[in-house]
Amino acid sequence: MFEDDDRPAKKNANAEIGADLSTWSVGDIEERIAVLEEEIERLQAEKKAKQGSLNAAEAFFKS
Repeated sequence: MFEDDDRPAKKNANAEIGADLSTWSVGDIEERIAVLEEEIERLQAEKKAKQGSLNAAEAFFKS
């Protein structure tokens, strides 16, 4: 019906790093922060697991 809708599209919480945030609402920004915080937690958990494996391998080969 309104094909020439020129409103900005709703921002996706998976927007790329460094994207222009000038058109984002406070809610959009809060959603993005939550997504990024979850991703940081996931990355930290993976880092911890890999560090444990690395430490075990280093201990094994030192003896």
